[in-house]
Amino acid sequence: MDISEFVSSLPEKVLTGDDISLPENVIRKIFRFGEVSNDDIFYHLGCGIGNTVQIAAEEFGVKRSIGIEKSVEIASVAKKKVRRLKNAQIIVDDIRNVSLSDATVVLFWFNDEQIANQMTAKFKKETKDSIRILTILSPLGLIKPSKVNFPFFMTMKPFEFYKDLQEQIETIHGTRCLDFTGSWNIASRYVTEMDVVPGEYQRFVIMVQCMVIWINAWNMGIACESEIPPPVKAYIGILKEFFNLDLSSMIQ
Repeated sequence: MDISEFVSSLPEKVLTGDDISLPENVIRKIFRFGEVSNDDIFYHLGCGIGNTVQIAAEEFGVKRSIGIEKSVEIASVAKKKVRRLKNAQIIVDDIRNVSLSDATVVLFWFNDEQIANQMTAKFKKETKDSIRILTILSPLGLIKPSKVNFPFFMTMKPFEFYKDLQEQIETIHGTRCLDFTGSWNIASRYVTEMDVVPGEYQRFVIMVQCMVIWINAWNMGIACESEIPPPVKAYIGILKEFFNLDLSSMIQ
């Protein structure tokens, strides 16, 4: 199966991130990293079933904990979780429509590039200085993060920018290019820290994610290798032969 066929066969909610909930231990890890405290007004943009909103309100004692969720069905689950909490609220709306002017800390985890760009513009225009924007796997575009504990990033206003993607990679990962080993390490740490993949499937998920990371680096001209290295060829072959998943069409 070609990778485009595989992706098109997945439910839309998997592709958009809907219905995907972070484990509670990961939520707490993110909040500790983000220095969330009882002085904060917390927003989770795309809060899903509301675990983050509940934990921010109950365990971290924030002044207000607000979740934004556009799915009425999913938001109804979240509302049940926080209905007894005076400092928690679920808003049913598109995240692009909700004012963030009072936010002091925001959790933003979206894969859609268009939404990410629109929200970055909204953050620039609407939020107060010193807001902490927490993201996973990467910072907001080429904005310099204020704090990094990969795969978690904290970005604060006023924003500063990298001059290019190579400078960003060098700052975050310590190298101006990505080789196979670096791609594997990024994938491995991400899968381990996120703690959503059962142990018996972790190596497969790391393998696929490593290939995607390296191929994207190759296509953008920031792979360290001048030719496709043997490990990449080997894993692409393994995925095709044993899992019927062909990633070769991704390579430009």
